[in-house]
Amino acid sequence: MSGAETGQGPSRGQPSLIDLFREEARTQAQILSDGLLALERAPRDPVTLEACMRAAHSLKGAARIVGVPDGVSLAHVMEDCFVGAQQGRVSVDAGMIDALLSGVDLILRIGQGAGDETLSQKDVDTFVDSLNARMNGATAAPSPSVFEAPQSDAYLDLSNELTLSAPVEEVAETVEAAPYQPVRSAELREPARMLRVRADTLDRLLSHSGESLVESRWLKPFAQSMLRVKRIQRDASRALDFLHESLTEAASSASSSSAAPTAALDARTLDALDEVRRLNKEAHRQLGERLAELENYDRRSTHLSQQLYDEALECRMRPFVDATGGFARMVRDVARSLDKQVRFVIAGEATEVDRDILDLLEAPLGHLLRNAVDHGIEAPSLRSALGKPPEGTITLDARHSAGSLFISVSDDGGGVDLHALRRAIVHKRLANESTAARLSDTELLEFLFLPGFSMRDTVTDVSGRGVGLDAVQDVVRQVRGNLRVTQEARVGTRFVMQLPLTLSVIRSLIVDVDGEPYGLPLAHVTRTLVLPRASIDLLEGHQHFAFEGRRLGIVTAHQILRSGTFETASDTLNVVVIGQGAASCGVVVDRFLGERMLVVQPLDKRLGKIPNIAAGALMENGDPLLIADLDDWLRAVEKLVVDGELGRVSSGTARAVAAARKRVLVVDDSLTVRELERKLLAGRGYDVTIAVDGMDGWNAVRSERFDLVITDIDMPRLDGIELVTLIRRDPQLRETPVMIVSYKDRAEDRQRGLDAGADYYLAKGSFHDQTLLDAVRDLIGEAQS
Repeated sequence: MSGAETGQGPSRGQPSLIDLFREEARTQAQILSDGLLALERAPRDPVTLEACMRAAHSLKGAARIVGVPDGVSLAHVMEDCFVGAQQGRVSVDAGMIDALLSGVDLILRIGQGAGDETLSQKDVDTFVDSLNARMNGATAAPSPSVFEAPQSDAYLDLSNELTLSAPVEEVAETVEAAPYQPVRSAELREPARMLRVRADTLDRLLSHSGESLVESRWLKPFAQSMLRVKRIQRDASRALDFLHESLTEAASSASSSSAAPTAALDARTLDALDEVRRLNKEAHRQLGERLAELENYDRRSTHLSQQLYDEALECRMRPFVDATGGFARMVRDVARSLDKQVRFVIAGEATEVDRDILDLLEAPLGHLLRNAVDHGIEAPSLRSALGKPPEGTITLDARHSAGSLFISVSDDGGGVDLHALRRAIVHKRLANESTAARLSDTELLEFLFLPGFSMRDTVTDVSGRGVGLDAVQDVVRQVRGNLRVTQEARVGTRFVMQLPLTLSVIRSLIVDVDGEPYGLPLAHVTRTLVLPRASIDLLEGHQHFAFEGRRLGIVTAHQILRSGTFETASDTLNVVVIGQGAASCGVVVDRFLGERMLVVQPLDKRLGKIPNIAAGALMENGDPLLIADLDDWLRAVEKLVVDGELGRVSSGTARAVAAARKRVLVVDDSLTVRELERKLLAGRGYDVTIAVDGMDGWNAVRSERFDLVITDIDMPRLDGIELVTLIRRDPQLRETPVMIVSYKDRAEDRQRGLDAGADYYLAKGSFHDQTLLDAVRDLIGEAQS
């Protein structure tokens, strides 16, 4: 009976001890469950029997200390059973394992504390008598059915269990566990030191550490600006040296004349100038020392901030095994209820998963596993007739790859009956027969994710309600992931979830729309294209372009975001393909600004849901940007089509054409050369941007579009040859013309520059205005296109 009924249950103990007992009950029950499933395959394994006996013994001691007599009774009789099995007096057969598993369920119910009215003294007494009778070889009353385990009930009403409105648990628990492998002997998963921390505290810690990381990176551009100050001071020193030489010569001339007062004045001036020169050199020396200290501090600060952020992020991560505790038991119970033989394998138990994602995975994965047992694995007799082993295999795998978390559920069953799926689609009037016949296998499988879709005519406890895969997909989409299915007849079916590694950091494509940066989550970006305007044509009144053998509609991000009018005179468009399958489209943006890992900053809840926006973030330089909700973008496009408001990508306005000047980037560490080239090119109508060294030039050419890059060779941080090499290696920049202008005029220097990928090599020694202009015109034509 429950603690409430006996008057000695958890409700009368100290709250701290009750919490510890509940945690102990959950931990030891999991060890017992894992061990019993392993004993089903190896009934006499001494390691597993020892682990189970110790778990029951520990649970008995904990229940006695807290004052839960029901727990003492249950744990004691289970301990006796395991001791008897170790001594060879008790046979651990399937019936015994069923009885012991029902005891594990009772332990979990006791651990939940007072208020559980379903647990009565009769339940406990029946179990104890039944197990004693089994150990003594007598006929006993049936123990509570193993198929009524509470953890299995959680998967029956998927419409409720997969609802995401429930708040995330406020307590994050970190428990280090040994890897769990259901197909091997049970391994004792002993928790290490555990710390209870409120989830919102961890969230704030991660947010602050992310801001600290962004702030630390502000030092680098500041140090670079101080380097420019140092160069200015160096130029000032040279000017003072020149002034000193001039005045010295003037003083020498004056001393030979009769103008003594002037000579004395010149002498005082020279002394003052010497003092200015000395102070300037001392200031230059100290500035150099402070800059070196600042650079060292910058490196240490950035490194420590990165470590702090990584550790804060690690606090949110938990091993995948934490979400798989009840799956082996559930698969076993469902398989036994369907008279099937199933071997359940878990791979990637130690794979780290974000806490918030892990909390949402239990119900979706449970449904996929139940589907695999019910729909996927065939009956043993059928498998034998097909030449397969009677026992089917279901594999749950978690792994990191290419910056994402991939979780798959696969089986070696019969796969999806595509002919039956086509008939179901037609029967439910989702498509006519001719359309269904033309659908590819991939398109057919997409129907499985429609709300209410089921291929079963009857409803059972396991399936047939038509509630499941669509809810699974909703969960995956909520965490910015996607779900796909593949199958092969008589080989099996595989469901794969692609999820972000964490909800706190998101890998994004940064784009410019009407002068504002936006982050597009890469998990929803299919491809980026530089699309010629000529490849866009009209189909049924809407613009389309060819993409991977199909036609995709095209729309501007400006119309989706209602942020102004898209204007460009370029013959090409920057297009981002978003969505999957039929729900895909191309979105035109102004510029691609690169790829970044963004620390997600949730928007103020008082703002409500902002259309087309998911969250905010900060760039490395501290500038804010908005992270796009690409599912919202797709819905916005669909609404524009339905309402007949979808605009066309224009060919550019007259104002844009008039303003379209060729852009040139000049990269040189010499102020004189930079200004000479800038004035020369600007005077001929070119739009000129300058960069003070190779690294500055590399950052500029990645963030903006240029028609030509003119670079020196010898520069600090990144020389011209390295800059040319980086440009030629970048797929989006490799076609940009590059000219080298350098004092190095030897044949081997020229060849080195051309080998790196430069289109033109001009020596500064033979530099003439017309020579440079002619070379620029040869490469990109006149300033106005």
